[in-house]
Amino acid sequence: MTIAFVLGLTARFFKLPPLVGYLVAGFLLNALGAESGRFVEVVSELGVTLLLFTIGLKLRLKSLLKPVIYAGAGIHMLAMTLVTMGAILVIGLFGFSLIDQIDTRTLMVLAFALSFSSTVFAVKVLEDKGEMDSTHGNIAIGVLIMQDLFAVLFLVFAAGKIPSVWSLALPIGLIALRPLLTWVLRKTGHGELLILYGFFLALIVGAELFQVVGLKSDLGALVVGMLLAPEKKAKELAYSLMQFKDFFLIGFFLSIGLSGQPTWELMAIAFLLALLINLKVILYFIVFLRFHLRVRTTVFTSLALANYSEFGLIVASIAVSMGWLPASWLIVMAIALAISFIISSPLNTFAHTIYNQIKDMLQPFELKGRLHYDRTMDIGDAQILIFGMGRLGTATYDQLHNKYGRQVLALDYNPEIAERNRKQGRRVIHDDATDVEFWERINQKRLMTHQVRLIMLCMDDHKSNLFAAKQLRHIGYKGQVAATALYEDQRQELKEQGVHAAFDLYAEAGIGFADHVCRVCNF
Repeated sequence: MTIAFVLGLTARFFKLPPLVGYLVAGFLLNALGAESGRFVEVVSELGVTLLLFTIGLKLRLKSLLKPVIYAGAGIHMLAMTLVTMGAILVIGLFGFSLIDQIDTRTLMVLAFALSFSSTVFAVKVLEDKGEMDSTHGNIAIGVLIMQDLFAVLFLVFAAGKIPSVWSLALPIGLIALRPLLTWVLRKTGHGELLILYGFFLALIVGAELFQVVGLKSDLGALVVGMLLAPEKKAKELAYSLMQFKDFFLIGFFLSIGLSGQPTWELMAIAFLLALLINLKVILYFIVFLRFHLRVRTTVFTSLALANYSEFGLIVASIAVSMGWLPASWLIVMAIALAISFIISSPLNTFAHTIYNQIKDMLQPFELKGRLHYDRTMDIGDAQILIFGMGRLGTATYDQLHNKYGRQVLALDYNPEIAERNRKQGRRVIHDDATDVEFWERINQKRLMTHQVRLIMLCMDDHKSNLFAAKQLRHIGYKGQVAATALYEDQRQELKEQGVHAAFDLYAEAGIGFADHVCRVCNF
């Protein structure tokens, strides 16, 4: 715990996700003679299971029914498998004895395993950046879920793990149980009982039940989460489990580094395999563009998936148990996975900066005809803009709309939220305050003519609010900017970027509560 904390904090000082420090901590502990015991394994399994359960709580089944997701995932997986097979053969020309020992079947299994992207890593990065509900976040998660389904098929047919006949009745049983599960969820309150019920749903109803009938336990947690996603309290449950999930995932990242002691040959092979991440990103970019996504969405989605998957270790362990390849490949896969995380972390941390530098070069590759959920909009004649239509943004919109009418316009990067608010009579469009192209377009058409007098940053994530404030400062916006923050250091960061009014949510809530009581009680 000490080493993980110190290296996680060190990674944070270098503006990298702490998980990079946890990976390095695992390899350091391995070098010091530590082994991955049952405790680390259990903590790791808990983290992954809770992660997939919370993903399910935020998903809608219809989000998977987009061609860019189910067809894009399949096309990329096939292309990446073929490309990786060729790359491994080329690496073998360097005289590595480990590669000389594999046959065609083993080569296909390894290439197939390397075609997956990490659900754990991608979701963690998207959550840290506050982009889980963005267009590129939804597409990335959808692709990862499709890959998980492909993983289940592989385990069934390649590993000879035949599900029980009861697995056929499982969907019917879960649908029948849903009213009871949601009723109990509503009765659990808001404290520790809610958290305990979340663990019960993820580990027992989801993971354990699926494992009993011969299916992947993690898939069970995901499915049960999706089953409860339409329930209003699902979001609160996901938030309650968030800190537990993040803590347990430390065990997962430590376990990767603790999986074995590498040799120079194994490290060299792993490093060369990690370089194939470049090909993976290029293939994602090509495939997503063919489905008429914007270049910006394509770049951010591809970067979120620019890594190898923990499923590669599962595939390697199965192949070892069946005698298809030496056990050394487990260490190779673990090192390649860790290196891919280390490569992908800064790419995602600085994704907006990277895109801003290369967008002019990539723009010619964009196809005409945007998907309806990936179009940029125009703000029209609005004079007051509100970014983010969560509970805070919605209340802010309603209050300002009562006073200023159609001068107020709200924007949200989640197309479903924008559509729902429009149906409720609010003037809301789908657009993204973290989109550099949006700021360039709005700069040319509206802001510099002083049409927009006030911008209110009400997004749930501080990083998104901070990025928007930086963009406004960069383009020379002269109007008023207001933003919200939870902590004093966040308020200071916003003020340094030119925000005129950075409000402490808790303090403002107290002031509003006092005013409300005085008004209602005529005090």
